[in-house]
Amino acid sequence: MKPPYGLFERFGVELEYAIVSRDDLRVLPICDRLLHAVCGAYESEVEMGSLSWSNELVLHVIEFKTNGPSPTLEGLDRQFQHDVQRVNAALEPLNACLMPTAMHPWMNPDTETRLWPHEYNAIYESFNRIFDCRGHGWANLQSTHLNLPFANDEEFGRLHAAIRLILPILPALAASSPVVEGRLPGLADARMEYYCNNSRRIPSVAGKIIPEPVFTIADYHRRILEPMYGDIAPHDPEGILRHEWLNARGAIARFERHTIEIRVLDIQECPAADLAVLALIIAVLQALVREEWASWAEQKSWQVEPLEEILMDTIRHGEEARIPYSNYLQVFGCRLPVPCRAGDLWGHLQERALPAPWQEQFGYPLRLIREQGTLSRRIVRTLGAGHSHQDVAGVYHELCHCLAEGRCFDGQAYPPAADLRARRQSRAEAV
Repeated sequence: MKPPYGLFERFGVELEYAIVSRDDLRVLPICDRLLHAVCGAYESEVEMGSLSWSNELVLHVIEFKTNGPSPTLEGLDRQFQHDVQRVNAALEPLNACLMPTAMHPWMNPDTETRLWPHEYNAIYESFNRIFDCRGHGWANLQSTHLNLPFANDEEFGRLHAAIRLILPILPALAASSPVVEGRLPGLADARMEYYCNNSRRIPSVAGKIIPEPVFTIADYHRRILEPMYGDIAPHDPEGILRHEWLNARGAIARFERHTIEIRVLDIQECPAADLAVLALIIAVLQALVREEWASWAEQKSWQVEPLEEILMDTIRHGEEARIPYSNYLQVFGCRLPVPCRAGDLWGHLQERALPAPWQEQFGYPLRLIREQGTLSRRIVRTLGAGHSHQDVAGVYHELCHCLAEGRCFDGQAYPPAADLRARRQSRAEAV
């Protein structure tokens, strides 16, 4: 067996997108038809060179992921973009396309949820029987996952400590889900609001999203996995869900592949934006693991409650959330006065942590987030007050074009939502 990779030697990236109608953007439960068209069978995963395409819980979502861990981030955005275009081309005969952002803006999960019916269906049916997957927290969410490796017990502890600290501020960088059922509920990251509550029937499955302060593999099994397995056993007598992927915390240990998987990130408008966000996160984690700003002992000392408080605020307010703890800022080498705007902390981290080559490669999407706010903020600003369903549709049609063309959603480049409708009509007439 090949020895596991060490810290930051490899990167595993997963991007999820909704499949929607090209005409009216309604969700289309046709992922199985797409994969069948590609490989001639209802496979749950199809290797497509450097990437793989796979199903998710529901039939209207497809996932792209690195086909094995990648030794570099360089060029991954182009690889993902290439496969987005391949899938869009395959979907065109079905009058369908891919939609970015972390929630479909008007899906009704009570009536539109369709579970994957093929391989691994027993797992999805078990989730549905226990938790009822007809809800936004199960059926209407698309995210970006980042897998980072560890080679041994100490590396696991150092990586877990660093990830626990960065989790609370990730929505302030990556929120992209402000619209739910056609409305603006006042949440920057509505996906995470629903995600936090999707396992409430068995609270130990998700905990408080921020993982408990455990820093050895043995303690992780004892304090997190075994209690969770015990709590779900009466509901899952056959043990179908007794696996580490049952864990729904914001970051989960995947001991079968020696990684920790970060799951808090909303997906962005195109792969270039996602990879830029991941580059900044990785750079900050590397600095934390090197103890540039705070010792490992200090990093390990943080309990769940203050981190959860920050997370709940960034879920609600994104980059405008206010961080009230000076000692939290100091963990990141930040001396800004408290309460500190979360977006300002990310600006500080971009200046301090992101290496020059990554500044050059990923600078534009990060500059857009820093100057105009998260994708959620840009969507809300473009929609404006008193928006209609047609306004929402116009903005999300434009986001589909951003994904198809591999460009960022520059909020200052777009007219108000009403004018986007006219732009869409002009495109339709040209076709």
